[in-house]
Amino acid sequence: MTKLLSEMTLEELWELFPIILKKHNPIYKEWYEIERERLTSLSFHKDITRINHIGSSAVRGLIAKPTIDILLELERNCDIDRVIDELKKDNWILMQTVKEPDMELTFNKGYTPNGFAEKVYHLHVRYSGDWNELYFRDYLIAHEDVAEIYGKLKLSLLKEYEHDRDGYTNAKSTFILRITEQAKKEYGNRYTP
Repeated sequence: MTKLLSEMTLEELWELFPIILKKHNPIYKEWYEIERERLTSLSFHKDITRINHIGSSAVRGLIAKPTIDILLELERNCDIDRVIDELKKDNWILMQTVKEPDMELTFNKGYTPNGFAEKVYHLHVRYSGDWNELYFRDYLIAHEDVAEIYGKLKLSLLKEYEHDRDGYTNAKSTFILRITEQAKKEYGNRYTP
């Protein structure tokens, strides 16, 4: 009998859901659009201030995990409990809740007790703001040479961190922060609400 995801240890989850990197697939944009439409049809849609496809799957030509990362920004006065309930009803799994210094909810969709589904999503829910992920994405889109360096970095980390998502993320963080700072200098306060 297969264990429920909630019954698995972190090590079992990392074994079941390893880091997989694939050549960019143009269908990622379509997968994002499908989920964006679903999100805007939920009852809290009037509280949405902005939705963006972020992460490597948003950068054409960049090697990526076949996962669609979505940044969903909300009005500060929205009913967060209602948002959480609606997302859970829409088969999103709440993975993380951070309240300080900025609210962030992280949801996943496409994770099953048998491994990844065909379409896998990570949803980052925050109040409207000036978020690093947007700067990093746009900088990689505009600077293909930097995106290529980032792709090589990710490939170099794959063997060591295939079954350690936290380690993989941490090993990329210095590069990501450096490029994000360059992007902020180049783009200014582009995403300030």
